[in-house]
Amino acid sequence: MSESKYYHFPSSGSFYGIATLEAAFAATMENGFVWFDFYQPTKEVLSSLIDKIGIHPLSVEDCFDDNQVPKIEYFNNNTFIIFNAFSYSERTLFIDEVNFFIGKNFLITVSGNNSESRKPLSNIAAIIEHGNSNAKIGPDFLMHIVMDWLVDEKYQAFDDMEEELEEAEESLLDNVEKFQPLQLIRMRKNLMLLRKTLYHEREILVKICRNDCPFVTEKAIVHYRDIYDHLAKFFELTETYREIETSLMELYTSLLNNLMTKMSNDTNISVRRLTLIATIFMPLTLLASIGGMSEWSMMTGPDNWKVTYPLFLLGMVIIGLVNYYFINRMEKRR
Repeated sequence: MSESKYYHFPSSGSFYGIATLEAAFAATMENGFVWFDFYQPTKEVLSSLIDKIGIHPLSVEDCFDDNQVPKIEYFNNNTFIIFNAFSYSERTLFIDEVNFFIGKNFLITVSGNNSESRKPLSNIAAIIEHGNSNAKIGPDFLMHIVMDWLVDEKYQAFDDMEEELEEAEESLLDNVEKFQPLQLIRMRKNLMLLRKTLYHEREILVKICRNDCPFVTEKAIVHYRDIYDHLAKFFELTETYREIETSLMELYTSLLNNLMTKMSNDTNISVRRLTLIATIFMPLTLLASIGGMSEWSMMTGPDNWKVTYPLFLLGMVIIGLVNYYFINRMEKRR
């Protein structure tokens, strides 16, 4: 659902809301600056900024492109910045795009085009109204407040991912057979996405801090350096989490190999036992089959069976014991 809000920050006094887009355009001609806050705007609404404020048409196209990475582009009367908001819910990473257009007397924020029902800037207006007096200094200070809020919101996503890594480690150590490696594979994919977007966002702050953006004053740059420090910390956390994920995957592979080796050893022991039994009973089976055909009674006569059969059974026992001890001794020498 599209929702747009407009605020005028006069040179003196508190900022106030503006009812319509046309009135907001008119307010840019007054003192101070105007903040255009668009949530899920239509392409027609943003296209109206091309003629009224001088936004480049390609920047408007980028606002509706879900495959854009964070970047900063410079134009004659404005600077265009793509930034990202992170949220982590139900083991799923959401990356929402937030677009900034900053000029001499205006700041435009565009969000929600790839956010479904999420609102990356849902509380920022209330925060500015109740707590931050720097916002009225200029659009560069207001943009810093919005960016800083987006970066602070990323802490929760990293905390949730850290908890998931700890849960994965405990689950792996408790029972490797029931552990789901897809959990780590999904985590690796999320970390790669985080690393990619944080790398580009850090580059944006580097360019702002070295005074490449003409609409960010020297006085405001010191505040952007704080954002850069936070992004650098997040980038290092991403690398740390990737190392932990890799270690857990290697641990899973090692524990799984140990488990398979144990199962293989148990199978080998069972096969050896069966082989031992078969080896012992092969000659006995031969003798039993011969004796079962009454060969012994034929050789000794049918009247002597009471002597020959006990001797036959005793011979089978002796042969079996000899085979057992012989095979057992051969196994111990290996």
